[in-house]
Amino acid sequence: MMRTITPRLRTLVLLFLAVTGALLAGAGPASAHAALTGSDPSQGVVVTKAPDQVSLTFSENVSMNNDSIRVLDPQGKRVDLAKPDNLSGTTYGVQLKSGLGKGTYTVAWQVVSADSHPVAGAFTFSVGAPSRTVASVGDQEAGGGVVGWLYGFGRYMSYAGYIVLVGGAAFVLACWQRGSGVRAMQRLVVGGWLTLTAATLWLLLLRGSYTTSGSVGDIFDLNLLGQVLQTKPGAALVSRLLLLAAAALFIAVLFGAYDKREDEEKRDLTFGLAVGGTVVAAGLAASWAMAEHASTGLQPGIAMPVDVIHLLAVATWLGGLTALLVALYRAPADTPVESAAVQRFSQVAFGSVLALVATGIYQSWRQLGSWSAFTDTAYGELLLVKIGLVALLVGIASISRRWTGRLAAAGVTETVEDTVEAEAAEEAETKETVKASAATKEASGKAAKSGTGVSAVSAVSGGNGVSGKATATDEDPGRAAQLARQQSAMETARQKRLRDADPHRFGLRRSVLAEAGVAVALLAVTTVLTQTEPGRTEQDAKAATAAASSSSASSSSSGALTLDMSFDTGGKDGKGVVRVDLDPATVGSNEMHVYVQRPNGRAFDIPEVKVAFTLDAKKLGPIPVNPDHITTGHWSANGVQIPIAGDWKVSVTVRTSDIDQVTVSKSAQIG
Repeated sequence: MMRTITPRLRTLVLLFLAVTGALLAGAGPASAHAALTGSDPSQGVVVTKAPDQVSLTFSENVSMNNDSIRVLDPQGKRVDLAKPDNLSGTTYGVQLKSGLGKGTYTVAWQVVSADSHPVAGAFTFSVGAPSRTVASVGDQEAGGGVVGWLYGFGRYMSYAGYIVLVGGAAFVLACWQRGSGVRAMQRLVVGGWLTLTAATLWLLLLRGSYTTSGSVGDIFDLNLLGQVLQTKPGAALVSRLLLLAAAALFIAVLFGAYDKREDEEKRDLTFGLAVGGTVVAAGLAASWAMAEHASTGLQPGIAMPVDVIHLLAVATWLGGLTALLVALYRAPADTPVESAAVQRFSQVAFGSVLALVATGIYQSWRQLGSWSAFTDTAYGELLLVKIGLVALLVGIASISRRWTGRLAAAGVTETVEDTVEAEAAEEAETKETVKASAATKEASGKAAKSGTGVSAVSAVSGGNGVSGKATATDEDPGRAAQLARQQSAMETARQKRLRDADPHRFGLRRSVLAEAGVAVALLAVTTVLTQTEPGRTEQDAKAATAAASSSSASSSSSGALTLDMSFDTGGKDGKGVVRVDLDPATVGSNEMHVYVQRPNGRAFDIPEVKVAFTLDAKKLGPIPVNPDHITTGHWSANGVQIPIAGDWKVSVTVRTSDIDQVTVSKSAQIG
C-alpha cells in the first residue's frame, strides 16, 4: 500500500513547490498598499525659485526614517536636511538647504505603508531650467530581490503553519477525538506549530532588510532588528511568538493528558481546550489583522474582526482538510477514521465555507470599491483567480460530501454485518470448545483403563490445534513471540487492505487529495494577494496622477496657476482632491476657482471650503477668501487680491461634516 501512497504524496509536495515558486517568482516586489498621490513641487515641473521644502502626499499614513526622502542636486549630492516630518494628515515633507542653484533635482523616497509593506519611487523637478543630472537613486524596487523573495516565502510558510496548526487541532477536538492518540495526527499538528514558529522568527530577522536596503547582509543587523521591534509589524510578530508558547501548552494537553482521561473528565477537558484553543487561534489571527491591510483604510474597526473570522474559517476548513487527508492515508488499521468523524468535519467545513464567503465579500468590497477594479487592477485580477479556485474547491468538496454520505450508509451496514459475523463466530468457537472438552474426557477415561496415563491425554491434546500450539510455545517462548508478531502484522495488513479496498473510502480519499491540491494553489494566490496594492488604492492613485498631469498641462498652456492637494478628514466620504485655479496668478486682481473631487475623479459637494494666502517671507497673511458655491464640486471667487509677488502658501480648509475637517496647503510662486 505504501507504494501507492508515496507517489501521491510526492505529487502533492511537488505541486506545492511548483505553485509556490511560480507565484512568488512572478509576483516581483511587493506592490505596497500606500501610493503617492501628490507632491510639491510636482513631478517634472520647472519652478523659478528653489523651494524651501519638498512634500509628498500618500494615500494613507506611512512610516519614515532619516533616509525615507532624499533630495539630490544635479551632481548627485544630498541637499535635504534632517528627518522628514508629518506636515498634515498623509502629507510628509523634508526641509532643503538654502541657496540651491539652478538645474534638475531628483527626489527619491522609500517608506513603509500602514499595512506593513514597503513602497518606493523617484521623480524630478527643475529650478530655473532643466539640466543634465548624474543623480543615482539606486534600486527602487522596494521589497524585491532575494530578500523580498525570502520574505514572501516566509509569509507563505507562516500562513501554511497556522492553517495546519489550527485546522488540525480543531479536527481532532471537534471531529475525531480518537485521533489524539494517533501518531500521524500528532506529527501533523506539531509540524504546523514548528513551521509557524520558525517562519515568524525568520520574518522578524528579514523585516529590517526587507523594508530598507533589501541587502542580504543586513538580515542579521541587530540595529535594524531593534528598529523593527519598535514598529507595529514587529510588535505583531513578537505577540505571535508569545501566543505560540501558549499554543505549545495546548498541544501538550491535547496529545498528552487528554487521551488518557475518562469519558466524564474528557468532556470537561474538551470544553476547556475548545475555549482556550479558540482564544489562542483568534489571537494568532489578530497578529496578522493588526499589522496588515485590515488595520488601515476604510472601516478598520470592522475590517480587523472580519479578517480574524476569515482566517479562522480558512484554517478550520483547509487545515481540517489536511488533517482528514492524513487520517485517511496514515491512520493505523486499529484506529481508522470513522465515517461519523468525516460527517462531523463535513458539517464544520460547510459552516466555515459560509463564513469564508461572507467575510470574503466584505473584504472584496473594501479593497476594490468598484466593479471595474476587477479587471483594471492587478489586485482585482488576482482576486478573480482566488474566487475561481474557491469555487473549484467548493465543487470538489461537494463530491467529497457525497462520498461521505455513501461511507456513512455503508458503515451502518458493515456494523450490522460485523455484529452478526461476530456472534456466529463466537457460537462456532463455543461448540468447538465443547467438542474438544468431550474428546479430552473420553481420552482420559480410556487412558486410565489402559494405564497410559498422561501420555495419552497429551496425545489427544496434541490433536487439538489450540492446545498443540500452546505446547509448542511452552517449549520455545522466543518463537512464540515471533509468531505472535507475525500474526499481528498479517492481521493488521489484512484489515488495512480490506479498509483501503472499500470503494467509498477510496473515492473519498481521491476527492480529498484533489481538494488539498487546489488548497495549496489557493494559499499561494492568497499570499501574493496580501502583498498586492488593493484595487481601490491603485485607482485612487491613478486618478490623482491623472488630475495632476491635467493640471500641469492646463497651467503650462494658459499661464494660470493650478494646485492639486489631496485631503482626508477622517470621516465618511472624507477623502478627495481639492484643486485651486488662480488666473492670471499675478499681482493684483485674480479669479479663483476651487474644485472638489472624490479619489475616482468625480465631483462632489462638501459643507464648506475656505482658502487663505500667506507670504511668510514678508509676514503677510493669512489673507482669507470665502468662495461662492457655483455647482456640484465647484466654488468660485472674483477679485482675489495678491498685493506683492513672492512664494505664497495657499491653504485650503475642507470640512466634510459637522466635526470632520482638515487644512491642506501648498506653496507657489505668484506674481
